[in-house]
Amino acid sequence: MEREQLSHLAHGDHPISAPIGEEGLDRLLARAKLPPKARILDLGCGEGAWLTRALARYPDATADGVDVSEPALAATARDADSRGVSDRLRLHRTPAAAFAADGPYDLVLCVGATHAFGGLAATLAAVRAHLRPSSGLALVGEGFWERPPAPDLLTRLDAEPDEYADLAGTVERMERAGFATVHGHTSSRAEWDEYEWSWTGTLTRWALAHPGPDGDAALATAREHRELWLTGYRDVLGFVTLLLQRTD
Repeated sequence: MEREQLSHLAHGDHPISAPIGEEGLDRLLARAKLPPKARILDLGCGEGAWLTRALARYPDATADGVDVSEPALAATARDADSRGVSDRLRLHRTPAAAFAADGPYDLVLCVGATHAFGGLAATLAAVRAHLRPSSGLALVGEGFWERPPAPDLLTRLDAEPDEYADLAGTVERMERAGFATVHGHTSSRAEWDEYEWSWTGTLTRWALAHPGPDGDAALATAREHRELWLTGYRDVLGFVTLLLQRTD
């Protein structure tokens, strides 16, 4: 099975593609306090949880969602229909780094998708390029080291020691890129556990209901992911979502 399809299946019961719950998501969107007729962009929108909830909260806003996954974009469209916001949402199947906007945005999101740009620094540069000068806001979600990772964990994650900073260093990296931090949400252990149990469990149930090559591949992916989480990065890798404002 393709990676995009596996990810879509795994997020079936947790459409927020990051270890953050509905309450944290809603609180961050409320803190944005977007202006009338705001324009919103989500780079790597996945199943579109941030977009559909933002459009429901700000009833005169419009939004663009960008992702390479056809199943995820289809799920976003269905959710937008169910919430009555589809007329204010445009979806684009294209790499986030290649998206060409038709104007600046009041809010740009990239939560749990910095890999689409090759890392945090390139993500922040791309987000900044899409933002309205001075008043533009960004919501960026990124991992950080809760404690220094052991060398064997770095090997298992195929990561470098400086791929993430600690929490203070992550905030500093974002502010060095020309942003001020105006709010944030640090994912709790309970949010991480909910996300990981949902990811692995939803994919496992699908696999058991679909015996055969696809089911076998999905089950193997779920088990490998669960083992890496439980015996590797649990309590080592954290996640923070920061609300940022341009400082120029």
